Amino acid sequence: MSVELENKGLHHLGLATHDMEATLDFYENVLGFPARVCDLMNPQAGGTIRHAFLDTGNGELIAFMECNDVPGVSDDFDAGINRGLGIQGGMIHFAFKVENPDELQARREHLADKGVEVTDVVDHGWCQSIYFHDPNRLQLEYCCLTSDFTAELLEDRRAPGWTSLSRS
Repeated sequence: MSVELENKGLHHLGLATHDMEATLDFYENVLGFPARVCDLMNPQAGGTIRHAFLDTGNGELIAFMECNDVPGVSDDFDAGINRGLGIQGGMIHFAFKVENPDELQARREHLADKGVEVTDVVDHGWCQSIYFHDPNRLQLEYCCLTSDFTAELLEDRRAPGWTSLSRS
């Protein structure tokens, strides 16, 4: 039996939090992502995990797990990921889609009105973005495309500056 494999998009992204209440408050009341599932898990090793899924749109979810007294899970790991890996800035980040620059600016104003520190709009040439952090210090982004994906956007991949950095 042959099954055609077709990419369907992201189902959910699973992340960690040390403060489920602050995380749910931020994602529901600041970003407007409604909670769809909140459940408790009891690992065999012991402890309890609070697990919440929030709807980011288009059937895609973001999930957070908060471990409570789970053996082998430190109480103070970096839920923001970058610092724990020793990476400066927002190398690892998550971007949410907006449709156009006007919506991006409206999101920026909304975040600022909610007291969230947010960057000015950054123009990457083919897209525009704003950056901010959640209560876990995760780097987040809203992003909109400002041009079509053309062959020109892949030109750097063939350039000596790109190929000279190959590690294989």
